[in-house]
Amino acid sequence: MSRVGKHPVEVPQGVTCQVSGQEISVKGKNGELKAILSKEVLPTLEDNMIWVKPVDESKQARMLWGTWRRQVDNMVKGVHEGFTLRLEINGVGYRAAVEGNTLKLQLGYSHDILYPIPQGIKIVCDKPTSVAISGADRQLIGQIAAEIRSYRKPEPYKGKGIKYEDEKIYRKEGKKK
Repeated sequence: MSRVGKHPVEVPQGVTCQVSGQEISVKGKNGELKAILSKEVLPTLEDNMIWVKPVDESKQARMLWGTWRRQVDNMVKGVHEGFTLRLEINGVGYRAAVEGNTLKLQLGYSHDILYPIPQGIKIVCDKPTSVAISGADRQLIGQIAAEIRSYRKPEPYKGKGIKYEDEKIYRKEGKKK
C-alpha cells in the first residue's frame, strides 16, 4: 500500500482547483497548471482536499498511485509558493547574464551560448556565476536546469563547469611526476 498516496493533498487558501474525470486544473497566484492523470488512478475533490485513489488493486495502479499524488501536490505547491533551483558556475571567464528573454552563457567555448527562456519561467543572475531558475512547474524547472548544466558539466579535476547549488563534485588527483 502506498504511504504517499493514502494522504490527501491540501488545497491552501487562494488556490482554486477543478477536477473533471481524469483532468485536474490548479490555479493560483503563480499561474495555472493542468494535468491529465493516468486511467489507473481517480482524483476527487472534497472539502479543499484532493484525494487520489487507485481504480483497482492491479500492480500498475498501485505503482502510479503515489506518483500521481505527488504530481498533484507539486502542482498545488507550484501555483501557491513556486519552486526555485539554483546553479553555480565555476571556472575562469565562465559567466552568465540574462539579456531580455534569453540567457547568455560564456563557458569557455569560442562562441556564447544563447538559451531562450520559456514562457512561465523566470531566470535571474544575481552574480555572474549564479543562476536561479524559478516558476510554478517543477518538472519544467528541473528540465531547464539539466539542459543548462549539460552545456558544460563539472569536471572532476578542477571542478570547472555548471553544477547544482547542493551538488558535491568528487575530485580526482591529477598526474603525478
